[in-house]
Amino acid sequence: MPVPIRKAIFPVGGLGTRFLPATKSMPKEMLPVVDKPLIQYAVEEAREAGIEEFIFVTGRGKTAIEDHFDHAYELQTMLKSRHRGEALAMVKATIPGPGQIAYTRQLEPLGLGHAVWCARNFVGMEPVAVLLADDLILGKTGCLKEMIEAYNDVGGNMVAVMEVPDVDISSYGVIAPGTIQGRLIEVRGLVEKPPAAEAPSNLAVVGRYILQPSVFEDLGRFERGAGGEIQLTDSLARQLGSGPFNGFRFAGRRFDCGSKVGFLEANIAYALDRDDMRDDVSRILKSFC
Repeated sequence: MPVPIRKAIFPVGGLGTRFLPATKSMPKEMLPVVDKPLIQYAVEEAREAGIEEFIFVTGRGKTAIEDHFDHAYELQTMLKSRHRGEALAMVKATIPGPGQIAYTRQLEPLGLGHAVWCARNFVGMEPVAVLLADDLILGKTGCLKEMIEAYNDVGGNMVAVMEVPDVDISSYGVIAPGTIQGRLIEVRGLVEKPPAAEAPSNLAVVGRYILQPSVFEDLGRFERGAGGEIQLTDSLARQLGSGPFNGFRFAGRRFDCGSKVGFLEANIAYALDRDDMRDDVSRILKSFC
């Protein structure tokens, strides 16, 4: 049986320039979808999947993320004194247990691969999950839980994949697919941000990964790829042939919360998914349409 996935990396060092001026003083990962910040959705997905240790790769101006996952004593005292038990329980539920959370800084913005490499000493020689908070996935079962259940059968490296229109392919890492077994698609090649005419398929990698520890050694070569950055997909491509490598077609609906339109779409979808908001939000949408 493959080595269990106990740890997860959350790269949260980006500047979020597409959401300026909101992100001038607020990390983009703290932008709320309905009533939870993006990063909390990612952490909750990891918890659901059985993750025990949460590793955040941060940068300057990200202290709000650390504060969010810490005790807020004044708030908790106020809620307790006013007998707001439900709200108090909600606040406490965001806080991981002692020793479950760690922070390290990505001192230079050198790409996703570099951010993941910065967490290497917290991971050690174990496989690890990586979750990008910008990629919000709504489904009955969390995407990472689905992936880990599949990983427990096949092991190796794994990436979440979805079909994207040709016009968007150049914004993603794209796999060259091989044998398909259910939701698992053998990865025979992986290219970062290819022109649509040169893409090996329309199956794009989105922000959920399961990585074997050998990936960290390759990332440590600091080879630059697309955009002059250290690309995680490039290192994964160099792992081909060293063990199982699969794409996983997840069941949920993914929202690109790195874009304004995707972020707004996510807010609508998550509101419509809630019993306490569905009717009111539907009425508002009908009034605009």
